[in-house]
Amino acid sequence: MKGFEKLREKVAKFLKGIGPYEKAVDEFIKELQKTLIKADVNVKVVFELTKKIKERALREEPPPGILKREWFIKVVYDSLVELFGGEEKPQVMPSKQPWIIMLVGIQGSGKTTASGKLALYYKKLGFRPALVTTDTYRPAAYDQLKQIASYISVPFYGEKNSKDPVRIAVNGLKKLINEAKANIVIIDTAGRHGYGEEKALLDEMENIANAIKPDEVMLVIDAYMGQKAYDLARRFHERTPIGSIIITKLDGTAKGGGALSAVAATGAKIKFISDGEKLEDFEVFNAKKFVARLLGLGDLETLLEKFKALEESKELEKRLEKALATGRLTLRDVYAQIQSLRKLGPLRKVLQLIPGISMLPIDDERLHISEKKMSKWLSIMDSMTYEELDNPSIIDKKRMRRIALGSGTTVEDVKELLQYYEMVRRLIKDVKRRKGLLKRLGMLGDLRSI
Repeated sequence: MKGFEKLREKVAKFLKGIGPYEKAVDEFIKELQKTLIKADVNVKVVFELTKKIKERALREEPPPGILKREWFIKVVYDSLVELFGGEEKPQVMPSKQPWIIMLVGIQGSGKTTASGKLALYYKKLGFRPALVTTDTYRPAAYDQLKQIASYISVPFYGEKNSKDPVRIAVNGLKKLINEAKANIVIIDTAGRHGYGEEKALLDEMENIANAIKPDEVMLVIDAYMGQKAYDLARRFHERTPIGSIIITKLDGTAKGGGALSAVAATGAKIKFISDGEKLEDFEVFNAKKFVARLLGLGDLETLLEKFKALEESKELEKRLEKALATGRLTLRDVYAQIQSLRKLGPLRKVLQLIPGISMLPIDDERLHISEKKMSKWLSIMDSMTYEELDNPSIIDKKRMRRIALGSGTTVEDVKELLQYYEMVRRLIKDVKRRKGLLKRLGMLGDLRSI
């Protein structure tokens, strides 16, 4: 989306660490405010958002292993994701078949083109979509949708000379489901000439909806509408709680941020966005992906991976703490450990995250695993049964031969993995014993602090 170029430059400059942190935060916040206001996001919303970001940036400390500047950009990223609808991905797969979708929107929003884009999207997923036009007001609507349907090779229904949109919808639905065997039917309804006439639009929508009982009603909103989208989306959402949103023309407008944030504020779900004229220019809306694109994905990708790795280290930490507490380790734990080691580094580094462990002697050489060996061992464990993963002691020579054959490795490779497992299991037991001894001697103090 245009208008965010300077913000992307600021992200890159901020992460390079030029100048004092507090001054850099101030400059970045000012640029963020200017960018969001230019994108037509509500001024009050912008100042509330940036105030919270700044307070967190100057008051809170980043988690261990994360630089302060990296953490700040992650705070900005999370805050913008929340502004544009949150992390939850929209549900796009129909829960039953046939699935009936009714599109509504004011005239000029790109609704008819969006109908075609939606049909093509579901066709690519392997469904059998079909298109219906009930627009009896705009003379070109019939021809336009018929042409789109022909271009993407999907069934079409319309009654060019009819003035009864309800009857057209009912007839079209029956014909396309029974004769064309469509399992997704998309009904394009009439628009109105401008903002302010949505009452008539909603009344007609309800009449059609009462007759055909659609599974989903989608409101198509033009990104150029900006903050005005809030009122239209709110009224739509109040009348049809099952509704979802398509935002069109997002490629060239500075008001796109206003439309997106306004719609998100209503609680209605943005399901798809359209950012070009081609029928292929259509995608599921993902707030995380959208914000990453706004801030410059190249700068954020590595940073977000770092935070993801930190979350994985916490998961591995929980597994190891459980193993320490019980003294029991399974090959499932080793599988999770090896997957995490690829991103997090040596096991010693992860073990030292656990309270008290840093005081205990751990042999680096014994815990080192090569990348080649990791891949081989993961394949071996993928060839094991759940029983073998949970209780490796049952793996005899016969099982070893089967596992080696199934994983494309040798019996010696399987033995080597089991030897590593035994070594880590003994280490866990030894650490548990040493922690107990040190605790009894009063040498560990509070085990929850490091």
